[in-house]
Amino acid sequence: MRVLTDFDLHLIGEGSHYKKYEKLGAHVIEINGIKGVHFAVWAPNAKRVSVIGDFNKWDGRRHPMRVLGSSGIWEMFIPGLKEGELYKFEIKSRFNKYIAVKADPYAFYFEVRPKSASIVYDINKYQWNDREWMQMRSKKNWLESPISIYEVHLGSWMRMPEEGNRHLTYRETADRLIRYVKGMGYTHIELLPVTEHPLDASWGYQTIGYFAPTSRYGTPEDFMYFVDKCHQNNIGVILDWAPAHFPTDGHGLGFFDGTCLYEHEDPRKGFHPDWGTKIFNYGRNEVGNFLISNALFWLEKYHIDGLRVDAVASMVYLDYSRKEGEWVPNIYGGNENLEAIDFLKRLNEVVHQYYPGVLMIAEESTAWPMVSRPTYVGGLGFSMKWNMGWMHDTLLYFSKDPIHRKYHTNNLTFSMLYAFTENFILPFSHDEVVHGKRSMLDKMPGDMWQKFANLRALYGYMYGHPGKKLLFMGGEFGQWDEWNHNKSLDWHLLRFKPHRCLRKFVMDLNHLYQSEPALYRVDFDYRGFEWIDFRDTGSSVISFIRRAKELKDFLIFVCNFTPVPRFGYRIGVPEKCFYREIVNSDSKEYWGSNLGNAGGVNAEDIPWHGRRYSINITLPPLSVLIFKPYR
Repeated sequence: MRVLTDFDLHLIGEGSHYKKYEKLGAHVIEINGIKGVHFAVWAPNAKRVSVIGDFNKWDGRRHPMRVLGSSGIWEMFIPGLKEGELYKFEIKSRFNKYIAVKADPYAFYFEVRPKSASIVYDINKYQWNDREWMQMRSKKNWLESPISIYEVHLGSWMRMPEEGNRHLTYRETADRLIRYVKGMGYTHIELLPVTEHPLDASWGYQTIGYFAPTSRYGTPEDFMYFVDKCHQNNIGVILDWAPAHFPTDGHGLGFFDGTCLYEHEDPRKGFHPDWGTKIFNYGRNEVGNFLISNALFWLEKYHIDGLRVDAVASMVYLDYSRKEGEWVPNIYGGNENLEAIDFLKRLNEVVHQYYPGVLMIAEESTAWPMVSRPTYVGGLGFSMKWNMGWMHDTLLYFSKDPIHRKYHTNNLTFSMLYAFTENFILPFSHDEVVHGKRSMLDKMPGDMWQKFANLRALYGYMYGHPGKKLLFMGGEFGQWDEWNHNKSLDWHLLRFKPHRCLRKFVMDLNHLYQSEPALYRVDFDYRGFEWIDFRDTGSSVISFIRRAKELKDFLIFVCNFTPVPRFGYRIGVPEKCFYREIVNSDSKEYWGSNLGNAGGVNAEDIPWHGRRYSINITLPPLSVLIFKPYR
């Protein structure tokens, strides 16, 4: 009995075998009543491939594999082996004296680093309890739903200092993180890459085991438990996924069979100077198939709700971060990576075809058009895209001393010129709080009171701006230090009132966000946003309206980005009614000065800002006010 059929080999060669992980790698099976492990690996330029492990004293002469015709796939069934066996592949190239010992590219589990052997593991044992969530997800229109993402690095969200500063396990994290995230009102958790990686300092972005959750925090079943518990608590799970590059570690994919099998041979196309990593050869059928089947693997086997694809810009541009002469133009002489573009389109088409309701999110930092538009209209096919321009401009504005902000209002208003060209997520991610960029709180100017007030105003403005929301862990309570992957967040800061109050403000924003359709229903269309006034640059005050699909369902935002309170400030409003002040970032419960409008104001028949009616309000210092019409 052959585990790999001729049809399997045809699909693999064609690049359309979307469940390759069920055929390649190591699988515990029974053949003709004999139990054992079936091994298979793609190494077309190998002269010999052997399975090595503790069971044969890591001797490549003991278990040589056979090659299946011209497919380049080697296989072997070893009777008597069981789950838990350590193994690797010893590969001897046909072109030179190259002999390498490689980890299994399709391994489901690995030894804890710095060890690097693959481990035979059956990932089909876990009993899922999230049917209700999965059924809901498949019918969900996320574009018109609230999405507030809490970005997390599992190794540093919380540690156990009393136990040698160890990581939490997947199951311990499930018990603590889910309760915290649910209480904070987030809808999703986004995890920095959990795929197996040898170097902690890479944060997971330099992956070795694409099909294995890292063993740092537990077993594959432990990670399934974490995802399952999230779903049972109505929290989605998004994974960072890094198909843009892979590390050069000797046991990894690089120079796999004595040739550049997964990467380009020409370093101008196959080596990334920024990260010192290799670049996938997306134009090779088997390589594209490897990555697409990997994406589908996480959605199928781990019930993941979305993939945030890292470094898309580095994939679609041949000259990304390269000087003249360091890159090779495409066949038309341009700088577009045609193979990578085709790969991304096919990836998104296949994911959306087989897993409706799953989010495909691009971290794309340029003005590449139609990233989040369907492929049938010329787009890349992603569901959403990080708005890196908004993030950069907004942080630049808020880092300015308020006395200078009147000269930089364009940093706030420019985003509305392109806000509806893509399905945007507004990210304040891990990248903004490392490498000397300072923490979110420490970016803010002024004394301590002003820093907290500025940060509350920034978050209030963020929740008013069209687009889904993302905040990296620690930003919600005002971490002072930059993020350090080697230690826990500074949870002790919550003993102090300013940090507790900031977290309360973010929590209230999240709960308001989910309860008000005006804040999420029309995020990607101009009809969901309307300026009231952005011309008062001298006062650094802006005001705008967010609308749901029903025109009468709207909220008014008024933002004062100076520490000067303003009394008798008038803005135009759409209707004559009472406007209830539902959020005041300067409230005493948020550690503000408690200046405000006594719960709300009545509109008057005084035309203002081109509208028939207006309200006369008090603007607290460094604040965001949100008003809701009460009829």
